[in-house]
Amino acid sequence: MRTEPATYEPGTVLYDTAAAEVGEYRGRSGARVLLRPLGGGREWEAEPPALRPATDRERLAASLRAANNRSLATPPATGELERPLLPVPGCDACAWLAARRETARAAFDHSAVTDANVLLRQHQRKEHEG
Repeated sequence: MRTEPATYEPGTVLYDTAAAEVGEYRGRSGARVLLRPLGGGREWEAEPPALRPATDRERLAASLRAANNRSLATPPATGELERPLLPVPGCDACAWLAARRETARAAFDHSAVTDANVLLRQHQRKEHEG
């Protein structure tokens, strides 16, 4: 007696026991199933018998790994990211904002780096006329 493979809705989070990976169900490719990593990335094919619904723990771990990968990714080097603003010598506010930016950069907090750059640029335009 042959059993039909399970059918899944697109977006269902599955665990591929053969690859030991969690992926989002994308569809079928012939007899195989297409899965994509939760944070995005390259799809892979899996054999339906090797799949099962992911547990909450597996889903959470995969989502956390994807979020960490996004936050630690290097931002694109364009425009002002290539030329960071320099603090005006002798200005305490400039020095404080530049130190804040470096602390954020060391912590890989790209959002805080951008915030410090914006504040430094606004301060320099207002207090140092450009």
